[in-house]
Amino acid sequence: MSRALVFPGQGAQTVGMGRALAEAYPAARAVFEEVDAALGESLSGLIWEGTAEDLTLTENAQPALMATSIAALRALEAEGIAWDGVACVAGHSLGEYSALCAAGALSVADAARLLRLRGRAMQAAVPVGEGAMAALLGLDLAAAVAVAAEAAGGEVCQAANDNDPAQVVLSGHRAAVERAVEIAKAKGAKRAVMLPVSAPFHCALMQPAAEAMQAALADVEIAAPRVPLVANVRAEGVADPATIRALLVEQVTGAVRWRESVAWMAGQGVTAFWEIGAGKALSGMIRRIAKEAETRAIGTPDDVAAVKG
Repeated sequence: MSRALVFPGQGAQTVGMGRALAEAYPAARAVFEEVDAALGESLSGLIWEGTAEDLTLTENAQPALMATSIAALRALEAEGIAWDGVACVAGHSLGEYSALCAAGALSVADAARLLRLRGRAMQAAVPVGEGAMAALLGLDLAAAVAVAAEAAGGEVCQAANDNDPAQVVLSGHRAAVERAVEIAKAKGAKRAVMLPVSAPFHCALMQPAAEAMQAALADVEIAAPRVPLVANVRAEGVADPATIRALLVEQVTGAVRWRESVAWMAGQGVTAFWEIGAGKALSGMIRRIAKEAETRAIGTPDDVAAVKG
């Protein structure tokens, strides 16, 4: 059986995530300690005892989700069951950094610092209130792209996340995205809803953040991953460090091609997807893309024990 390890993105965060792992596994606790040291603050305290509002801030959520994912991976590794049969790794948006860290391409400390910077840069790229995102349910990518084009009216409105066959997220100027919601409803979308996000991620408005990440990534060592990364913007496996560096920059303004990424992995013979870290959102998407595949979410000691059997 060929397996992929996949890592969640923003929105999966919950106060308290990873705490049970840190209490049960010294290697998991060490991840949170390493992230705290890299950031010069107690992010773990915020994750475990802070408010949902503070944890949801992009600059906190991004390194927090990475830390939780790598802590879960370290627990699996401690049980000797992490990498058997793993063909590739992938992550949804910020999860790509978790995937690279998991595969040894990035250090935990560098991933934490990059994600803190990425979160701040993405937040700062567009004044609050000027950008927005919306989820269109029941429309495929082609229909969603047509809606975005019709709604743009000279502003930015583009497909940001192609999540599964019937869920596409649009991103851009708030007025254009609001127009897109109404157009999508008129075109038969099951639902079209504005999302509670603080910035319009994965669209052209994020160009200042892409430039900030290009500068930051230039100074960071990226090694060849132990297995290929299925990159968000390519939807296929990559392993060359220079290519990975360039794609991490492109990813800030580019679409997350998750549906195509999962389909590519399944086409390469992946039959099982383990979602490592907080939540189960990716598992739901994967079941709608690769219907025959086995999915498993691993974010607690009980989840690790269930895999261990």
